Amino acid sequence: MILSAVPTVEQLCHSDRAVEHGIDNAPPPEVVLNMQKHLAPGLQKVSEMLGHPLTHSSGYRCQRLNELVGGSKTSAHMQGYAEDFICPAYGAPVDIVHKLVASGLKFDQLIQEGSWVHVSFDPRMRQMLETAHFSAGSKPSYTMGA
Repeated sequence: MILSAVPTVEQLCHSDRAVEHGIDNAPPPEVVLNMQKHLAPGLQKVSEMLGHPLTHSSGYRCQRLNELVGGSKTSAHMQGYAEDFICPAYGAPVDIVHKLVASGLKFDQLIQEGSWVHVSFDPRMRQMLETAHFSAGSKPSYTMGA
């Protein structure tokens, strides 16, 4: 699904995996507020900085969906602060991360996760920059920096 410059709550909650597994991924009101106040405006800035729409991968995840996909128990996705995306019209995920860092974008987490980018706009805005490393049969490991 391609996000417009201003993603909707429906776009940020859609999950093919949730549909496949019959999971109701509807967020509670406080999470909707987080998406409207923090995530959607942050993603709009990202899209504007890249000059292209983003392709949505994973936004909000209810606890059951987060467990199904192997997400962190403290995942910002569950609070409506995070999105995983690609932007093929701009370039590879590593190029996207470098562009966003160079732009001065304020974020909580920015992670180059192999074939996609994870960005979080948790209000803590810790500017955590990481790279994920994947090995067959184990959880990813993370190093600081891109």
